[in-house]
Amino acid sequence: MRNKYLSLLPGLLVLLLFPMGPTAQNSKACALRCPPNSSCVNGTACRCTPGFISSSGEIFTDPLESCDDINECGPPSPVYCGSSADCQNTEGGYHCTCSPGYEPVSGATIFRNESENTCRDVDECSSGWHQCHNSTVCVNTVGSYRCHCRQGWEPKPGFQDKQRNTICKEISFPTWTAPSGIKSQGLSHFYKRIQDLGRNFSSASVLNTVQDLVQEMGDLLETPGDLKTLPFSEQHFVVTNLPFGLENVLRGVSKALPKGSFTFNSSAGIGLAVVGLLSTSGMDRFLAEAPLVLDAEELTTLYETHRGLLQENSHILLSDVISAFITNKDTENLRSPVTFVFQHSVTPGPREKVHCVYWEHGQNGSGHWDTRGCWVTSTRDNSTTCQCSHLSIFAVLMAHYSVQEEDPTLTVITYVGLSLSLLCLLLAALTFLLCKAIQNTSTSLHLQLSLCLFLAHLLFLTAIDRTENKVLCAIIAGALHYLYLASFTWMLLVGLHLFLSARNLMVVNYSTINRFMKKAMFPVGYGVPAVIVAISAASRPHLYGTPTSCWLHSEKGFKWGFLGPVCAIFSVNLAFFLMTLWILKSKLCSLNSEVSTLQNTRMLTFKATAQLFILGCTWFLGILQVGPAARVMAYLFTIINSLQGVFIFLVYCLLSQQVREQYRKWLKRIRKTKAESENYTLSSRTMSDVCKHSEELFTEPLCKEV
Repeated sequence: MRNKYLSLLPGLLVLLLFPMGPTAQNSKACALRCPPNSSCVNGTACRCTPGFISSSGEIFTDPLESCDDINECGPPSPVYCGSSADCQNTEGGYHCTCSPGYEPVSGATIFRNESENTCRDVDECSSGWHQCHNSTVCVNTVGSYRCHCRQGWEPKPGFQDKQRNTICKEISFPTWTAPSGIKSQGLSHFYKRIQDLGRNFSSASVLNTVQDLVQEMGDLLETPGDLKTLPFSEQHFVVTNLPFGLENVLRGVSKALPKGSFTFNSSAGIGLAVVGLLSTSGMDRFLAEAPLVLDAEELTTLYETHRGLLQENSHILLSDVISAFITNKDTENLRSPVTFVFQHSVTPGPREKVHCVYWEHGQNGSGHWDTRGCWVTSTRDNSTTCQCSHLSIFAVLMAHYSVQEEDPTLTVITYVGLSLSLLCLLLAALTFLLCKAIQNTSTSLHLQLSLCLFLAHLLFLTAIDRTENKVLCAIIAGALHYLYLASFTWMLLVGLHLFLSARNLMVVNYSTINRFMKKAMFPVGYGVPAVIVAISAASRPHLYGTPTSCWLHSEKGFKWGFLGPVCAIFSVNLAFFLMTLWILKSKLCSLNSEVSTLQNTRMLTFKATAQLFILGCTWFLGILQVGPAARVMAYLFTIINSLQGVFIFLVYCLLSQQVREQYRKWLKRIRKTKAESENYTLSSRTMSDVCKHSEELFTEPLCKEV
């Protein structure tokens, strides 16, 4: 029996899987068992039902695959329910519902896309769906709501309901007690009235309370009674306490004042003026990079404090930007300054200065931060107290300065090196002018270069710190600007001439080069720097001269009127140097070069290398005075650049064979002249001795004095 039953199991399983009936024919075709959420296509394939998909796609043949739910709400799904609705994925499908705080317009809570329904904002406050405490007022917002204290109420510290909504309490009357140690019946009566007002105070009667406070203060000052009999020190103490106490009380009860403007007067003429402080969040992002203009007195104090080379690098706003105003529009010159206390989270460093600034409007719509009429009274790690003699838009600004204290070693190096350079430049100029054996176009170029550097160094040594007279200091700064630019321009012409000489080394006749240089060198050498200085002086004449030196001011990038041409000339001279070396390299590699040509080539190579070092790298070191290597670069720049005149005299005079021969001739001539002078003196002395001896032997002298 058991074996017979077992033999019937395969047939029974087939009947269970494929029941008999009208679909018996299809059951033979769909022998493959399809997984859940799918249907049979034929004997070898299955199809996932809508809303599901397999790893092979909608139709698959692998019996081990499964049909998984498609997340229509996830990316990159094209389903969009609307800006105020959310997509909800379901098993094999999806639907849309309105976001929290919104409700469907049609009433249907579930829909397929935004075209079927629209979600609108729910007013939780008017509908009563809010969870605000009964001590607060519900204020509807887009998609939500907020709970605010009612007029005349304030948040109760440490009290919140289960929904974390604030619980409010009615505003209380601030404490105002009489100063201790003062015995006065009139003053005691005044403070008794203040206590009565405090006990009877309610938010609904705030207007009457403020009026009574003003009236009581006026009555006390109008009829002081025995208050006038107190000693002056006690009177001053009481009168000082009264306005501060009244300000404290008014500050507390004013929170219950309804919206609008109110005027309160007393019989003594005491009145209240409306004072407004407006803080605009985000305005600092637009005004933080605006320029800063310091008051002349503050700038002088700043330089005297640091006693060094000081330059503003950057500044940031530490506080919010606020606007202060009162009902009286005449606030340009207040009789007493207004005090502001700004909170900030940044602590100033040793080279950072905190300024109290206001926004100064420009005529053309622009503006800048200014410190005139505002000053810092105290500053701490997280707050700064400012006082201003006018009302405007205020902020606290922190400026970062680069302070380089004067190094006495660098000062000594500068003066000694420039003094040697002045002597060497003078000797070089005299050599170029008097030595006829070397006079040519190249000598003329070096003569003008030496003269410009001599005048520039001399003016630098004698007048760079003459800052007492601003007009004179500006003139000195302009002259230094011109002389140093002229020096660089002549350096450029020297580099150009050296390049042309190398290119035409094999040409015997240099007339073309000489004619070109003679026509161009003076207009370019003295004309180009004159044009640059004229444009700079015409555009910003007030930026010639700083509080510490008679040089160009760094404001608005004015120093680039000097640094720009310097960098351009250095770049061009570097190009000339590289092209000259390339030309000379081919000359030196030539085996058929003559001895004289080879010597000239080597001399030009040496001059080209020396010229790049003397007339370019020395000044380029000044631009590299940044970062950790600034001090090293400062020493290299000072040593090498102050000895620039010594290098010129060494390379172009002492290392020149023709100049050395001329020096020997001059020395021989000087020695010969000195020897002839000594022989002449000795001969004169001998004749004088003979005449004296003859006078001793004879009555009359035999010879006259020579």
